Amino acid sequence: MCWRILVLLFLARIALGFQFQALASVSDELVAVLGVDYASVGLLVGLFMAPGLVLALPAGYLGRMVADREMVVMGLVALALGGLVSSMASSSVGVGLGRVIAGVGFLFTTLYFTKMVTDWFEGRAIATAMSILVMSWPFGIAMGQVGHAWLAMTFDWRAPFLVASAYCLIAAIAVFFLYRTPEPRGQSAPANTMRLNRQEWYLVFCAAAAWGVFNAAYVTYLTFGPKVLEASGVPGLTAAGVISIGSWLMIASGVICGLIVDRFGRRDMILSVCMVGAVVALWMLSLPGAGVAASLIFGLVGMAPAGVIMALAGMALRPQVHAFGMGIFFTVYYAFMLATPPVAGAILDATGRPQGSILLAMVLFASVVPCALAFTFIKSRPSRAGRTGQVA
Repeated sequence: MCWRILVLLFLARIALGFQFQALASVSDELVAVLGVDYASVGLLVGLFMAPGLVLALPAGYLGRMVADREMVVMGLVALALGGLVSSMASSSVGVGLGRVIAGVGFLFTTLYFTKMVTDWFEGRAIATAMSILVMSWPFGIAMGQVGHAWLAMTFDWRAPFLVASAYCLIAAIAVFFLYRTPEPRGQSAPANTMRLNRQEWYLVFCAAAAWGVFNAAYVTYLTFGPKVLEASGVPGLTAAGVISIGSWLMIASGVICGLIVDRFGRRDMILSVCMVGAVVALWMLSLPGAGVAASLIFGLVGMAPAGVIMALAGMALRPQVHAFGMGIFFTVYYAFMLATPPVAGAILDATGRPQGSILLAMVLFASVVPCALAFTFIKSRPSRAGRTGQVA
């Protein structure tokens, strides 16, 4: 049953990446039609993450009162509504409003999709299950990189938002009618164990920082990687296709990486090797004729540990504090995701060269390793709360 649920959640969660990528795929059209600069485009990309910075904690609290299924369905409907609003906009303000509405939906769906998988797979193949779930995000993005670009060329810049919204609505209907909650395990937790202890706070911050810089680097690569290739003479649609290779490949490599970590361990060593691969791949983008090779390395190695990093959140928390702990996790994550795209766009505006934005992504990927090492160090120390029974 748990694997059937995972398939359902994977297919539904594709909607997140598909809607998110709509704006990045039409960024050049928005610059031409709405007269914005690339820093503004970066801000519009980041607005998708903005609601999470203030709503992640309340969303975690709501999990104590509202069922996970209903939270996800509401989130998917908000994603659809946000895309519809952006498609109807006549200015960057209207597009931004739609992105914020979609961002609210993104927050609720991301938080509770993660909680659903953690609840179903607690203590059994969690890295593998989380790797499969997380790969739905690049799957949706890869669909958008190719599909949205074609829709924009065939129709106009509004079409990608409308198609993505239709997918979100279909996903909401599927989750509402097909999702089932897992059977409760053990007895209810005492009230005094419903708060995070000190060690859990430290662990969730380390896990969130690792996930935040990893995703901020990935989004920067998706947004500005095609422009690096275009600067070397690659046509725009071809450049989008080349960059999308990495997203398609990571769907398989991410699952394989999760299986390896579940089977053999060595999480930190695998993460370190993969982050070196990510940095090398981004460096190769600027080399003439190396775009395909760079994308292959990026997808096969650099992005492979996505699910392994995401699984850190579940490892940091006891089951009874999953919802609130995930709220903390995503607050930190959204801070990185909101701040990075405008900075990357400003670098492009200031230098006139997209390589500067890619250099920022390289630094962010490299930052994953110390975050993961800190998590391992803190996890290996005995929890004072666990010894005394007190919570922080």
